[in-house]
Order: sequence, then structure tokens, then C-alpha cells
Amino acid sequence: MQSEVEVREADFGIDEEYARLRGEPGNAGACVLFTGLVREWADGAGTQALELEHYPGMTEASIAAIVGDARARWQLGAVRVIHRVGRLAPGEQIVLVGVTSAHRHDAFAACEFIMDYLKTRAPIWKKEIGATAACWVESRDSDAQAAARWRESDTNEETT
Repeated sequence: MQSEVEVREADFGIDEEYARLRGEPGNAGACVLFTGLVREWADGAGTQALELEHYPGMTEASIAAIVGDARARWQLGAVRVIHRVGRLAPGEQIVLVGVTSAHRHDAFAACEFIMDYLKTRAPIWKKEIGATAACWVESRDSDAQAAARWRESDTNEETT
């Protein structure tokens, strides 16, 4: 099965991406799609936009490595990751992770794993632009904790 990773400014269509995943040859019994949206931050001022920057080539390679790690853990069919860059307004789509597998457990777990590692390992920088100021978004402890649980599950599997 082919993995597709794309970093781009253009929006994506859920129906098109779902059809693309379903159209891959294989024995898919499950298809999981996750779509992340730009949200307004709770700083009181409100977010007018989110500006995303990346290193072309490096970002795609990093995301492809995350997908490779997911493939090493679970039996997957098609995988599709789209991460948008540029200036995005609240409510716009920012990321899509789509995974097919013969069984739902693998598809759900792999989709969540990929998203957790996108938040912590992909070289993408976010700047929140408000009405009166702009600031870079710092990494969050909750994202690091979400990714750490996958490393903990490796340790637990090795000791059982």
C-alpha cells in the first residue's frame, strides 16, 4: 500500500480524500479519518489567523517517517496525511490523517499515533495572529504526554 504525505497551502476535500483512501487496492475493513481545524485561542483577544511555516522537504520526510513508524506497529492499508501551511483563519481545516486497515483497532490506533507524533515531531511552526499582537505557539505538555504514551506502550509490550 502506498503512503501519501502532502504539505500544501490549498484546502482539501473530505469526500475526495475518503474516496482516494477507499480506492486503494487491498483488504480494508476500516477507514478512519481525522481532520484538525484552526481554533480560536482562549486568550480573550481572539485569533484572527494562524500562520504556519515549515522546511520544505524536511517536513515531508519527517511526516513520512512517522507514517513508517505507524506501519511498523500496525497492519495498515492506505495512509494519507495532508498538513496545510500558510495563513489560515479560525474554522479552516489544518490537517487530515486518513488510515485504512483490515480491522478498526489498527486504523484508529494508527490514526491517533500519527496525529500525536505530528504535534511533537513534525517541523511545523505556528504563529497565532490576534487583533493587536502575534506570538509563536509554544509546544504543549499535553501533546508531549500524548506522544509519550506510545513509547510507554513499547516498554510495556517488551516486558510482558
